[in-house]
Amino acid sequence: MTDLSPARLERPSAVSFLGYTLGLVIVFWCLAGAGFSIDKVMSSPPRFADFASRAFPPNMDPQVLARLGWKMVETLQIAVAGAVIGVILSVPIALVAARGLIAGPAVNQIVRTLLGFIRAVPEIAWALVFVVAVGLGPFAGMLAIVVDTIGFCGRFFADDMEGTDKGPAESLTATGARKIDVVACATIPAAMPAFISTGLFALEKAVRSSTILGLVGAGGIGIELKVGFDLFDYPTAMTVILMIAVVVIAIEQLSGWARIRIIGDQQ
Repeated sequence: MTDLSPARLERPSAVSFLGYTLGLVIVFWCLAGAGFSIDKVMSSPPRFADFASRAFPPNMDPQVLARLGWKMVETLQIAVAGAVIGVILSVPIALVAARGLIAGPAVNQIVRTLLGFIRAVPEIAWALVFVVAVGLGPFAGMLAIVVDTIGFCGRFFADDMEGTDKGPAESLTATGARKIDVVACATIPAAMPAFISTGLFALEKAVRSSTILGLVGAGGIGIELKVGFDLFDYPTAMTVILMIAVVVIAIEQLSGWARIRIIGDQQ
């Protein structure tokens, strides 16, 4: 007779038990370092309710909406310009970072390490750097988005090209084609659907990032959010938050639709 009862959990070995214990210790240590407090959690609802009562209804004054609307347009301009330039610059960088294409292992590792460094630095930190370099305003924010997009797309574009079917590339190599010709005629076309998907994700990421760059003077609607909280103008701050949420969700939906349509047509 077949035993249909679910399998019992195996008793962990001594090493596994020590590993689980160490993991729990690390988690509790991190909670302590993060200042986790049950008392603060329990006392936060009344404070949040007070904020909500002072923030609602949002500020719907036509002049305020017009000012915030232009700042949101500036935010989208920063995001789109930065993402497009970043995606374009990511392609040649990814070609050098991808293993087995046009550069040797040493160059691949150097470029990958550089891309890792770019990703390790938050976009708001890049915005601070460019505010110092080029001054306050949206140009600094756009440059921050460009660098952040290169770090994001450069790595994924390289991985996408490494993961393509090697058959067409090997066939062209056998005919005596140069490495750059093989990449242009076989590798990049095969990786193009993945490029498009990654590029659209980069655009979504850029829109979300650009909404907070104004906090450090790099243009966009973030400065309005900061001013609203600094002046305790919570209704205006709530209006900014709602505008950001609507725009980001709309961009994500549009990006998802475009990803399905474009990639579906190519397949």
